[in-house]
Amino acid sequence: MHGVQRSTNKMPTKKNKSEDMRPEYDFSKGVRGKYAKRYAKGTNVVLLDRDVAKRFKDSEAVNKALRGLLEAAKAIDKPAGKKKTA
Repeated sequence: MHGVQRSTNKMPTKKNKSEDMRPEYDFSKGVRGKYAKRYAKGTNVVLLDRDVAKRFKDSEAVNKALRGLLEAAKAIDKPAGKKKTA
């Protein structure tokens, strides 16, 4: 993979509870795994190379560009003057 740095630490060190979280982080009303099924069902994570990622501000921009590319490819694949029959 491009641009991926791996840690040399095999196991994270155990910290005191007071060091784990900042006081402003409040997960007291959090629900573990609330979105896990939805994430596993409909997510496809793709890592972009750094030069490509610089061109897109967010996933919406990437999806818009890819949809445009798919539409262009679809238009090229259809021979001119021929219609598909069912």
